[in-house]
Parts: sequence; C-alpha cells; structure tokens
Amino acid sequence: MIACDLQAEAFGVRPGMGLTAAWSFAPQLCVWPYNQASEHAALEGIAAWMCRFTPRVSLQPPQGILAEIEGSLRLFRGVAALLERIRAGIDQMGFTATPAVAPTARSAWWFASAGRESLILDRAALETALAALPVAVACDGPDALGLLRNIGITTIGELRSLPREGVARRFGQALLDGLEQALGEAPEPRDFFAPPPRFAAKLELPGEVTRAEGVLFAARRLLVQLEGLLAARQAGVRRFLLILLHREVRPSILEVGLASPGRETERFVQLLRERLSMHALIKPVEAIRIEAKDFVPLHGRTVDLFGGSQSESESWARLVERLRARLGGGAVHGLGLRPEHRPERAWRPLAPGERPPPEEGGTGARPLWLVEPPRRLKESGGVPHDGGPLELLAGPERIESGWWDGGEIARDYFIARAPSAALLWVYRERGTAGAWYLHGVFA
Repeated sequence: MIACDLQAEAFGVRPGMGLTAAWSFAPQLCVWPYNQASEHAALEGIAAWMCRFTPRVSLQPPQGILAEIEGSLRLFRGVAALLERIRAGIDQMGFTATPAVAPTARSAWWFASAGRESLILDRAALETALAALPVAVACDGPDALGLLRNIGITTIGELRSLPREGVARRFGQALLDGLEQALGEAPEPRDFFAPPPRFAAKLELPGEVTRAEGVLFAARRLLVQLEGLLAARQAGVRRFLLILLHREVRPSILEVGLASPGRETERFVQLLRERLSMHALIKPVEAIRIEAKDFVPLHGRTVDLFGGSQSESESWARLVERLRARLGGGAVHGLGLRPEHRPERAWRPLAPGERPPPEEGGTGARPLWLVEPPRRLKESGGVPHDGGPLELLAGPERIESGWWDGGEIARDYFIARAPSAALLWVYRERGTAGAWYLHGVFA
C-alpha cells in the first residue's frame, strides 16, 4: 500500500507559521482564503490520475491519497520504478508529495503524514518502524494528544506499552482500533475512488497572463491529470476545451480537435501550442479550465519493431491535426464527389480519415484543380488564347443544369493543350457572346 501526503507548491514559509512572521520572511507573499471545495476537487483530480496505476485508490482528506499497488508492481517493474513515475507525475501537476509504502493502508498514511518517506515491504519490520513514529499521527483530536503528552507519551511505541484497558477507557476504543489496523491485526475497509466519466478541472493562475502562449505551462498541469484519467478508463478523446477565464468579461473558449482518439499529454500540449499561437487575448487571463467528455475506448497497442503502415498512418494523422490546430478546423479536409453536374458544386469536403463511398464517381474527364472563379480567356478567330493559341484536343462536353435553383449554366467544355504543354479544361458559354473561360488544370 502506498500513501501520498500532498502539498501545493509554496515558497519562503514554514507550515504553522503566522501571517505576520511569514510576511517578514517574504514581503511579496500572496495570501488566498482557504477554499475547501477547490482543495477537494484538486484531490479528486490527483486520485483520478492515480487510477492509471491501480483501480484501488481511496481518498484521505484533506490532503492524502492511498493506493493498493501490490498487484501493479510487476507491470511497472517494481516499487522503485513505480514510485519514480508517481513522483514525476505529481510534480508535473504542480504538487509535492511525501510517498510512503507499507503493508497496511493506515501505517502507510501514518508514515506519509509524519513526513517520513518509507519503503517497508516486510510486516516483521513494520512494528519496529511504527514504534518510532510520533504519537500525533494516531490521534484524531488535540485533546487526546495533549493528554498523552502530559503523561510523557510521545511515540507510538510508548503508546503501545500502556495497558489496553486504560487506553480504551481514557482515550476511546478508536485509538486502539487504529493501532491494530496499522499493524495489520484488524481489517480496515475503505471506499475506493471511481474515476469520473468526464473531465473538468480548474486552475487559478498566480498572476494575470496577458499573452495566450503564457497559459500553456499552467495548462500542462491539467492535461497531465486528463491523461491519467483517460489511462485509468482505457479511453481517449477526439477533442477538449480550454476555457480562459477573464475578469468582468465572458470566458474565451478554445476547442482543440484530434484527428484520431488520443490521451498523451505531449500530443495535447503540442496541439494546444499551435492553437494558442493563433489566438489573441481579449483580456488578461486569471484562471484556466479544461473540459473533456465523450470518451471513446482506446486500448494499448503493440509497438511495431520495424515501423510500418500503422506508424505511417499515425504520423499522417498527427500532421493533419497540427495543421487543423494552426489553420482552423475547416481549412484541412479531404475531397469527395457529389451527384451534381455543375463542376463548381460537384464536390464536398470530407473529414480527416473519412473515405468516400466506392459508388461515388464522376462522368467524363475532370481536373483535380479547379480555377475559382473561372478566368476569362482572350479569343482570336474563335480560338481561345492563354499565352498563345490553345489546341483543342477533346470535346465538346455539354453541361446544362441548375435551372431549378437559380444557378443555371449552359456550357460546352473542352480539353485543350497550352503552348507550355499543360492540359487545361476550358469551356465556351452557349449563347450570342460565346466567351471562353479557363475552369481547370489537369497537369
């Protein structure tokens, strides 16, 4: 069992120090009122992240988390490697932790709350290690702690040397029950934390940010939590929202889309960096919020030793999503055909990764590049010119359509060769004027 005693980052002061003394050491110290709801939300966010290592995670309010890791040691290659990953992740989220590993949940929490990092895997060594802990870790209230200190009891070992009947009568049975649970002599049932089906986390910034790129560092902390939650639920997301909170104006909402479901922090950060580089703030940012929902199943995949089509398709998807983040969602898309004779209306955009149905197809030769709007050509003796006379190779293909929606056309299309040997798609309007236009380029 591992227990983590968590603290937010703080500098220049000691726990328990009064504000007057703290300001004497750090004149620029900023003080915020205690917010229990925000603190509990932060604790739940870290617990959701911890669920990526084990499903048996429980809360120890106001600042503790307990996790049963025995079944996960082989997967994460031992206790030392697992502790290193937990420390690194908590640090990325902007917290510091005192981790303690012990055979029972209560003993692990006592070591962590006493500020003593420990790695005790043997129950035989647990009793000796517990005996040296301060008795304060076992007391729920100041009255019992004060009474124990008055009679000279300062450690758990000294407490255990007292007669059980007298301890139960003067301090309550709960104190003895806690000792037995810490030593593994009595069970300690706990409620396990369930990862939520959606993600929503808020972070207050230490100061106002005036440039959009400045929120990226803070956003990374929340994205680490998002990755942990998604890993715990074996899921991914196709989009998430970054909400920038300003003073006295409505929040700014940035949507970040992914070409394929994902949950990697670095992938999220890279896309968010592209998105923020194109965004100008309307007001300074005081806080940020990240939201994600509509989780989709995303299981781990075996890495291809020699690369291959899977890695190539993933690289292509990453390129597409970065372009969309920088240029906008509607700027990058595929092309599909629509059952329409008018060339300028015969195509439709396709979402990245979407493939057109096999029955979609066109009639006649069509260029890949349409000139919009069509460019009028010069004419000499009925022959169109574009840097020289054009040689008509095929045609005419007559298209008359659109009379029902006000976009009627009547054209005769030809494939022509330009003096530069390029193949062009040109048409001549039917009617008295008979003007020539360039509408596409084949090569």
